[in-house]
Amino acid sequence: MLSLHKHSFKAMGSRCEIQFYASEAAASGIIHNAVARLEALEAKYTRYRPKSVTSQINRAAGGGEPVEVDSETAGLLNYAQVLFEQSDGLFDITSGILRRVWNFRSGKLPEAERLQQLLPRIGWQQVRWEAPYFYLPTVGMEIDFGGFVKEYAADQLVALLKAEGVEHGLVNLGGDIAVVGPHPDNAPWQVGIQHPRKQEQAIARIPMSRGAIATSGDYERFMLIDGERYCHLLNPRNGFSIRPQRISVTVIADQCLLAGSFASVAMLKSETDTNWLADSGVHYLQIDQNLSMDGNLVN
Repeated sequence: MLSLHKHSFKAMGSRCEIQFYASEAAASGIIHNAVARLEALEAKYTRYRPKSVTSQINRAAGGGEPVEVDSETAGLLNYAQVLFEQSDGLFDITSGILRRVWNFRSGKLPEAERLQQLLPRIGWQQVRWEAPYFYLPTVGMEIDFGGFVKEYAADQLVALLKAEGVEHGLVNLGGDIAVVGPHPDNAPWQVGIQHPRKQEQAIARIPMSRGAIATSGDYERFMLIDGERYCHLLNPRNGFSIRPQRISVTVIADQCLLAGSFASVAMLKSETDTNWLADSGVHYLQIDQNLSMDGNLVN
């Protein structure tokens, strides 16, 4: 007999939860394998551990020798290149180095001189990438998979759950959600969309039976200075916080990796192009500065 199992834990700096229907005998093994897979991905791609792939690549920057990567990492690097190209350079995994001058808890803007010193180390167009060899040509350059590895991990956990025989379940990694399948009675999961200006409150609920849903917004990390909001979404060309016309973008796609990427790029582009998602073919919901919603998910 199948029963609903829920397991909450913390990984990749986020609250995570998996829910699924399985027998009592199988549940603990499924949870163990799912958590182990997520921990392995975190250990492999975090920039906080010296043995991670990310740290190995960053340590080799400017040293003259490329780093050989495995096929999984090559796939992620290829995806990073696609994101860079499709976003006109706004989604750039070499821009994570800007965290050194942006402290959103400080209530202070970065010093202009320090920010300018970092800009020459940013730019995917500078990297040398010919699989399986990757190289950052300048000392101090870094890559950071944090912009999409959590979404990739959500897809990986869905694949693992399906391989374990799970047909009904949901993976939630810090709000990046991928669905295994609906409840056993075919009822959808009700996914709440974070209100961009009220913590712990949903502004909308969307039924999900398959695929994935992800949201990007200016509320995740930010600081207010003289009434001006500076969010964590940074323009890699000038290093400054963007001024998005959308304050939240939610996207539904077949994979969480795609949903999260579309949402992030739409936020980055909304500074100058508020209709980028309209021709993308995905289902989406956007919220503007007046908390008005639009998109093909709005009834």
